[in-house]
Amino acid sequence: MDLDENTGRREMEKGSRIYVAGHRGLVGSAILHRLIQEGYSSLVTRTRQELDLRDQAAVTAFFACERIEYVFLAAARVGGILANMTYPVEFIYDNQAIQANVIDACHRFGVRKLLFLASSCVYPRGAPQPMPESCLLSAPPEPTNEGYAIVKIAGIKMCEAYNRQYGTNFISAAPCNVYGPNDNFDLQSAHVVAALLRKFHEAKTFGTPYVIVWGTGTARREFLHVDDLADACLFLMRSYDSNDLINVGAGSDVTILELAQLIKEIVDYKGEIRLDPSKPDGIPRKLVEVSKLYGLGWQPKVPLREGLKQTYQWFSESYEQDRQDEGLRHGRRSSTCGN
Repeated sequence: MDLDENTGRREMEKGSRIYVAGHRGLVGSAILHRLIQEGYSSLVTRTRQELDLRDQAAVTAFFACERIEYVFLAAARVGGILANMTYPVEFIYDNQAIQANVIDACHRFGVRKLLFLASSCVYPRGAPQPMPESCLLSAPPEPTNEGYAIVKIAGIKMCEAYNRQYGTNFISAAPCNVYGPNDNFDLQSAHVVAALLRKFHEAKTFGTPYVIVWGTGTARREFLHVDDLADACLFLMRSYDSNDLINVGAGSDVTILELAQLIKEIVDYKGEIRLDPSKPDGIPRKLVEVSKLYGLGWQPKVPLREGLKQTYQWFSESYEQDRQDEGLRHGRRSSTCGN
């Protein structure tokens, strides 16, 4: 048993039973990949079909059977402004059920440490910039993602409550906007980077003369590559034991118009960018204050331009493969009908 000299807590060993909740999603898949790279050998995963985390009885049975020691809670219903505004009930219900079931099971089955991934959406619309952890609950959240923000705040406070009442070691991190390979590129539910990459790629592919970008283009956002977030998650699981929320961010931001221009350049799209100010901007600026995390010795490594290039390469290859697969499926259907 390896003990941390500063905290006296057991360190996460290579053979520890580690559960990555949400391992097929953007963040969970990156965490799983990083754990494999680091040589962790007892990794536990379940697909949504194998384990519905909204089902308390199923979650209880899973934890009772698997003897989990460490948990990365990256499972969640997520989406951009459109998805948040269209499905507020699902964002509240699904996320509350997932996190309540997993957090409580971690306590009841003696999990050594849990990392709960919240979001920078938890901070108020009028928060100081950059947003320190101390501004949590200082004012109402941004209306366009109110449901998601409220339920993530509940998860943070649930972890704090278990720590105070039962002496658990449940930590919470609030990452900024995350992007990268394996993101969701569905235009009805995607976050801004994935949505813009797809819009510009399709406009280039089909010769569309312009791409519409929601809002005024003046809103500022911070973007962190998912590999950097995965690295930060492992760092926090090994090094951070405070009951206080901690931000994870890139340390700088860009306007939505600047992001669109950068993606246009990376995609090599020759058409026009048209802003649609009738659509919501969301919170005017969302830059997290990262001095606490950086002070512990962690910093991101992937520059935005490099990360966007990598993400676009992954998306374009996947997109073309999907189109080929769809063509094959149509071909089979046509052949069948012809017979």
